[in-house]
Amino acid sequence: MADPNAALATMIRNLEEKSGKSLEAWVTLAKKQKLAKHGEIMKWLKTEHGLGHGYANLVALESLKGGSVTAAVSGSDDAALLEAQYAGAKAALRPVYDRVASAIAKFGPDVAFAPKKANVSVRRAKQFALLQPSTATRFDVGIQLKGVAPSGRLEASGSFSAMVSHRVRVESAKDIDAELIGWLKQAYEAAK
Repeated sequence: MADPNAALATMIRNLEEKSGKSLEAWVTLAKKQKLAKHGEIMKWLKTEHGLGHGYANLVALESLKGGSVTAAVSGSDDAALLEAQYAGAKAALRPVYDRVASAIAKFGPDVAFAPKKANVSVRRAKQFALLQPSTATRFDVGIQLKGVAPSGRLEASGSFSAMVSHRVRVESAKDIDAELIGWLKQAYEAAK
């Protein structure tokens, strides 16, 4: 199954195919602008060069952090955070994460996975999902679905996270079904 690092590697390849410039070339151009803020770089890339949000975000991150994005692809930084989430008692939940991350990565090239200490934020133009191994036996998928009433296993997020409106509790990879992927796709579409 694909993981976020594989999706990032694909995004880097697609950037060159779609724009005619490599990530390194875009970073060089961005640095010449001498813009100090992430949002400024993204705005410049979008308005002056027509890059989509995901590609502009990738270039801005790489420009400001000097290689940390590509380091994630080569196995450090973000990958280390992700590995730490599934160390020890939560190791059995890694296939659940891999399956849901693989499905989400297929939504489009603008999907960005941002591992943190306890979870992974999933963004497009804005965050639309949160993936978290909450206990040794339960994985939570937070979904931003404003205006959708909680029903059945799509419950209100409650104390899980203020960053999403809903939560789906998952116990095994088989729980990553068409219904859950549908809710995630709906959230992705709304995060333009």
